[in-house]
Amino acid sequence: AEDYIVKPFEMLELLVRMEKVMNRTVKPADTLQVCGLTVRLDEHRVLRGEQEIPLKPMEFELLVMLVKHKNTAISREDLLSLVWGANYLGETRTVDVHIGQLRKKLGLQKQIVTVPKIGYRLEDGSRPEDSE
Repeated sequence: AEDYIVKPFEMLELLVRMEKVMNRTVKPADTLQVCGLTVRLDEHRVLRGEQEIPLKPMEFELLVMLVKHKNTAISREDLLSLVWGANYLGETRTVDVHIGQLRKKLGLQKQIVTVPKIGYRLEDGSRPEDSE
């Protein structure tokens, strides 16, 4: 009873919370790779080749969430809940602003796709079934 989800909840939020509990016993990968970027989770660093791309903490967390769910549309509300926390009281527009900053800093204007009336999707050129 160390976690609590208020109903109604999104399935993605449940999956992420379950993943966090499972990762307590299984060490997750320290490095993620997508679109020519290396995301080093343990160091909180993003690299393109050998060059580090500085990101603010929330930009980094947003990128990690997009990378972990690449090729999947994630709603603004889910991103707010997962990155900023379930108790965030600000506007969903903050997600749009941070996405714009990520696109600019990382040069991912085409890869971070706006999904109308839903949210965003990070496309790496493969489809989800390609990675299975």
